Amino acid sequence: MENQNIEYKQSWRDEYLKWVCAFANTDGGRLYIGVKDDGTVCGVDDAHKLSEDIPNKIRNSMGLICAVNLLSENGLDYFEIVTEKYPFPVSYHGRYYKRTGSTIQEVSGIELDKMILGVQGRTWDSVPVPHISVADLENDAIRLFKKKAKESGRLDDEALDVTNETLIQNLHITEGHYLTRACMLAFHPDPERWVTGAYIKVAYFENDADILYQDEIHGPLILQVEKTMELIYTKYMKALISYDDLYRKETFFFPKSAFRELLLNAVIHKDYLSTTPIQIRIYKDKIRLWNDGALPKEVPVEDLFKEHVSKPCNPNLANVFFKCGMIESWARGFNKITRYCEEENAKLRSTFLSAV
Repeated sequence: MENQNIEYKQSWRDEYLKWVCAFANTDGGRLYIGVKDDGTVCGVDDAHKLSEDIPNKIRNSMGLICAVNLLSENGLDYFEIVTEKYPFPVSYHGRYYKRTGSTIQEVSGIELDKMILGVQGRTWDSVPVPHISVADLENDAIRLFKKKAKESGRLDDEALDVTNETLIQNLHITEGHYLTRACMLAFHPDPERWVTGAYIKVAYFENDADILYQDEIHGPLILQVEKTMELIYTKYMKALISYDDLYRKETFFFPKSAFRELLLNAVIHKDYLSTTPIQIRIYKDKIRLWNDGALPKEVPVEDLFKEHVSKPCNPNLANVFFKCGMIESWARGFNKITRYCEEENAKLRSTFLSAV
């Protein structure tokens, strides 16, 4: 049966070189020529000529060396073309293809950028950014980082009592003489100069159609998180006031600690190739938080509240937030959110929308 790594074709056509290209750009695979869709061998004509033509066409059009095996079943000749996953992007006549399930898709634009980074073993946030230096970074963001890193115990005095240049280097968010996107997002006062949509929008909705008021939070991501938390829990949410003996107690319908985890998750896992900012809708009795991104394929939605692998979309950015104690690195965020909500009898409902 055809799947991500197997494709059947009854006869050879040069357009099937696209399938070889797609296998090379995905996880590798096998293309069978002379086999029906149900896996039944129907054979090919002129197998001898094809055994010479196919390897030459693959090599000449894409520079690939694939095993082209001539096989036989019940007196019928057919071919097995074995393509390995290649460590660099492969194009066919200047176009790039990838395997998605049992189909192929042409890759371009943002998706091509992701594919190129993926085959190079790099992530989007590890790419260097020209025309930016440590002197351009926001001092308030760096001071907040140091303060939280010390309070959490993630970094000691010796690691923190250094110049900003040394601190940034020790966080591994540089490449040569350049700062990376992770550094720019976390600490630069205006990351939107390079990344459209690197900010947070908050609005209070009377209902699904009517907005009463709204705000935008810009600047370094580390400061964005703190500013957003303060804004929501002072301007957007009203606390219920109660008294425990003589002590005044404020209770929000959604606990701060749980919302902080959700907000940090949205910031760290956002697909920053998208131009859409993180959006937070506040209602009288509910919050909706949305970011543009997708779960890693290793973590299906149904496993989010179970034990699962930690695989942040932006690992270098995640490491910055980890080092200052804002997040953990053990994929326990949703378990913590559930626990916080249970402690204060708040309801949590998760809906995940993936946008590419």
